[in-house]
Amino acid sequence: MKILVINAGSSSLKYQLFEMEGTVVLCSGIVERIGLESGIITHKTFDAEGNATKVKKELPIPNHNVGLTEVVALLTDGENGVIQNTDDIQAVGHRVVHGGEFFNKPTVITTEVKEKIRECFQLAPLHNPANLQGIEDCTNIFAKATQVAVFDTAFHQTMPSKSYRYAVPAELYEKNGVRVYGMHGTSHKYVSETAIDYLGLKGKNSKVITIHLGNGCSMSAVRNGECIDTSMGFSPLDGLMMGTRSGDIDPAVVFYLIDKLGMKSDDVYDLLNKKSGMLGITGDSDMRDIEARFNAGDEAAILGLHMYTYRIKKYIGAYLAALNGADAIVFTAGVGENDHGVRLLAANDLEHLGIAVDVAKNDKLRASDIEEIQTADSKIKVLVVPTNEELEIALLTQKIIG
Repeated sequence: MKILVINAGSSSLKYQLFEMEGTVVLCSGIVERIGLESGIITHKTFDAEGNATKVKKELPIPNHNVGLTEVVALLTDGENGVIQNTDDIQAVGHRVVHGGEFFNKPTVITTEVKEKIRECFQLAPLHNPANLQGIEDCTNIFAKATQVAVFDTAFHQTMPSKSYRYAVPAELYEKNGVRVYGMHGTSHKYVSETAIDYLGLKGKNSKVITIHLGNGCSMSAVRNGECIDTSMGFSPLDGLMMGTRSGDIDPAVVFYLIDKLGMKSDDVYDLLNKKSGMLGITGDSDMRDIEARFNAGDEAAILGLHMYTYRIKKYIGAYLAALNGADAIVFTAGVGENDHGVRLLAANDLEHLGIAVDVAKNDKLRASDIEEIQTADSKIKVLVVPTNEELEIALLTQKIIG
């Protein structure tokens, strides 16, 4: 069975094609700068040994449909293609950021499902419209394939009400859905299940804290494979400090910016989402550049990195309390998997909680497999687990269509 995984953004479209016998990646790629004067498509095909052949094209891509049409041309190319035609693809798995309270698991896409995704536009205005556009385009282009939606919020739907409710009038939740939803659920699900399997705790009592660190950052407390709490809230703005997002902030700051400084609400939204976080503190959102400046003694970078990791540490403490201990904490995603400095600062000085990182193991160049970086006497495992959201989407899609 061949399953195409689609992650449609507002101006980009990522994709991977899987042969589910052995979960082999046949090709992957990204369409960038959709809607701008000149777009870019980067496409890779893989042979049986995993060696890649790369193709890069620059051309106008006015919309997602044109981008997908170009992708199909690459998939079916006579020389480097991996399928004969679009009918070779049995299913398309779509990443959908927000499913609200409507969806707690993947679902085959119907007209009713698309309407529910549309109803969640206000909850994820930067993501859900693009996700739905990708669904509409793929429905037309891959007419014989089953379309499946996999929701980032679904994994967090197991949270108890004491975790997801805000202390605001009940009618705001009951009528307007104001509550914690969480994000990055596909990643948290994948790495928590991978860690549980690795620890030999599948089907047993398990307590895992997952730390997804990329440009967007979030953490989850996972008991027996189910999320009981997560750091992102009503939107992806809440929780940890991120590349350009503020994370936790006193709501009164928003009123101050509007009432005292005369800012418009749209400007405040833009400020907190796109101009804050590491960018706001250091002037840079790329952790590699920030760490280089940190090592060179740059004061803004030192402050930014300590703020960033201190907040991770606070959530580790909170989730140890929520879970009453943990079997493991898990670092994942671009920064979590690759930045040894961030991992060390975030997990340092936690020996009293049973967490101790081995500096030499932590500094080791990461492999593609799960690794342990705790000391021999650490009571809690500290793991680095590479995430694979595309594979998780493909597996969930395969499961839902039987």
